[in-house]
Parts: sequence; structure tokens; C-alpha cells
Amino acid sequence: MRRVVVTGLGTINPLGHNVETSFPRMLAGENGVRALTRFEAPDLTAQIAATLDWDLTEYGFRPPDARKMDPFTLWAMVAADEALRDAGLEDLAEEDEERRERYGSIIGTGIGGITGILEQHLVLQDRGVRRVSPYFIPRIMSNAVSGQVAIRHGLMGTAFTTTSACAPAGHAIGMAWRAIQWDECDLVVTGGSESAITLLSMAGFASARALSTRNDSPETASRPFDADRDGFVMGEGCGILVLEEY
Repeated sequence: MRRVVVTGLGTINPLGHNVETSFPRMLAGENGVRALTRFEAPDLTAQIAATLDWDLTEYGFRPPDARKMDPFTLWAMVAADEALRDAGLEDLAEEDEERRERYGSIIGTGIGGITGILEQHLVLQDRGVRRVSPYFIPRIMSNAVSGQVAIRHGLMGTAFTTTSACAPAGHAIGMAWRAIQWDECDLVVTGGSESAITLLSMAGFASARALSTRNDSPETASRPFDADRDGFVMGEGCGILVLEEY
């Protein structure tokens, strides 16, 4: 079986909008958990989260793009751009089709386009069925993340999304590794992306008593292996790897 190596890294997350900014902060033990300001919900037991603030226009997107793609997809495109630049493959789409048929996109997400679901549900309630966006379904489906990255970079090989609760990125990387190892692909863009910090999703986890309520100390709330743990902290962002045959 063939050897697989990591040749590129890309990310956009609450600690930074690229690897250069965020990786040193991770190594220093920092995290992006902070008081929740995205929406007001005084009855919510958890008032902390690791939210990602960004301006899509800084990355070449336009406001209409946000109507066609959920944040989890846009973030994956940002991180994939960085990872392919890191690998020296930013011009991948210009290669001949026969080679690109061996290039894949396998990216995971746990929930997919929940922000788009909530937005269009309000449109349906307030303005009726005829005003629901024609982009609604392609925006919210989980496999939009791998499909849009494949389209953007001309990856014509296998393209699918793993969805497995809190482990989809790990499964995606494993499937990407296996696809190269078993000679199905020569290169795979892989990783995970999530944009699920909404009032509904946080209310659901809070109702299940799954979220930490250490609201007075956000930076120490995420402690999964601690005897005093009291739940997990919701976060969002994207991490992408480029895997290649050695």
C-alpha cells in the first residue's frame, strides 16, 4: 500500500484566520472561548462559546455568496485555499483533467447548514412559500462543503462529506488517507468545518445538560478530562489538510 503525507495546512477559527496566526496561540495554550455576544438569550444556561467573527469580503467573496453558501462551506473554501497554497498547489485547477480525476475532496461536518435552515424557516413563516430561496437546498446540505471545494479547485475525483456527530473531521481524514493508500486518489483535500452556534442548537444541547455553565471563566470551561468537568463548549471554524501520495 502507498505512503501518505500531509503537504498543506489551512484554517480559519476563533484564534485566527490562518495557520500562521492561530497555530502559535494553540501551542501557547490559548483558546477562543469567550462570552456569547452573537445573540441574547438570558434564559440559556450556557453563555459562552468559541465563535468565529469574520468579514467574507476580505476573502474575495461578495454578500450574495452568503445567500448561496452557509458559513461552514465558505470557511472550508478559505481554509482550502490556504492549504493548497501551503502545498504549492494553488494552480491545481489548471492541470489537465486526467490528473485531476485523481484529486479528491473529503470534508466532514457535524450539522451542516443549520444557519440557512433557520433563516429560510423564518422567511417561510413571514413571507410564504414562494419567497423561500432557490439556493436553500444546495446551501444547507452537508455535502455542499466538499462539493464547493471540489468545484473551486477543479478536483474531479471522489468528493463526499462525512457526518458523524463530533467526529466527522477525523473520519474524513481517515477516508482521505485510505483513498490514497489504496490507490484511488493521488491527492485529497480533507478536514472538517462547522458553523452551528445558533440559539436553537445551543438551546438543544443546554436542554440535554451537555454544555458547560462555567460562564464566569470561559477560558477554563473546556476541560473534558478533568474531574470537575461540567459539559462541553460549542465552537466553530474549519481546519483543512492536503494529503498526497509520498
